Amino acid sequence: MEKRKSKWGDRWDGYRLRGLDPVHVMMPYMFGKRTENEAVLGEVIDLTELDKYLAAKNAQNPEFKYTWFHFIAAALAKAVLLRPKMNYFIAGGHYYERKKIQVAFNVKRRFTDEGEEAMAKFVLDPEGESPLEQVHSYVQKFVTKVRSDKEGVGVDDILKILSYLPRPLFRLLTWTLKKMEYYGIYPKSLAADDPCYSSVYISNLGSIKMNADYHHLFNWGTISFFVVIGEKKMRPYYKEDGSYELRNSLKLGLTVDERIADGYYFAKTLRLVRKMFAHPELLDLPAATPIDIE
Repeated sequence: MEKRKSKWGDRWDGYRLRGLDPVHVMMPYMFGKRTENEAVLGEVIDLTELDKYLAAKNAQNPEFKYTWFHFIAAALAKAVLLRPKMNYFIAGGHYYERKKIQVAFNVKRRFTDEGEEAMAKFVLDPEGESPLEQVHSYVQKFVTKVRSDKEGVGVDDILKILSYLPRPLFRLLTWTLKKMEYYGIYPKSLAADDPCYSSVYISNLGSIKMNADYHHLFNWGTISFFVVIGEKKMRPYYKEDGSYELRNSLKLGLTVDERIADGYYFAKTLRLVRKMFAHPELLDLPAATPIDIE
């Protein structure tokens, strides 16, 4: 991921994209808000090779087991790194490329109806070690913290304070923050742990035995890419002779802002994700290692 000198018009969290064709310049004004430009993709993932890979990793008896969620988060971060348009966002009528690769998700403190959620945001180091090791290390530290601390984590503390404001003040505050976002001066302290200021937001519904193929985007923040993970289950895979075999699999529901790229670009990104699941060892390589999908 290229680091470059900031120029006039850049935001603190993104580089403004210049030299776009007239259609893309006009799209943010012609086609409405982010939630009015959702493209929905679905992909059933064969977990056969991933199950073997994780079994081998966990056979070494690590203190904190490797899971398919770690792999999915790492694969999506890697996909965003190698497919940079997936890290684009639109704000204030302009296109930007995010300066970091950030994967957001929620962690339940306790698996009960009353259990609170903590917001996590993993930041990939493009020059660092394997994406899987980076995610595994981050999740281990974060989960340990949120399930042992009674206090909020990150933006949770700020939101608790703001939630006590009278409704007129809260409306004025949110209106002000939206205007600040439009002009690219939204406070970094609020955005730092806000999952809506991320490259991709993952909702792991499979962990609570729930299935869904779609989750909407948000007009709040800058996020352009949302992924829903369904429940793992056995599905039939058919052979050329009409016979089939049952394989462990799960479904990913992907929602993207279709203004950031075209369908061909999204299709190649999905092809990249498929290849990583078919060859999980690719995520053992340094983050910036390219993957051939031609």
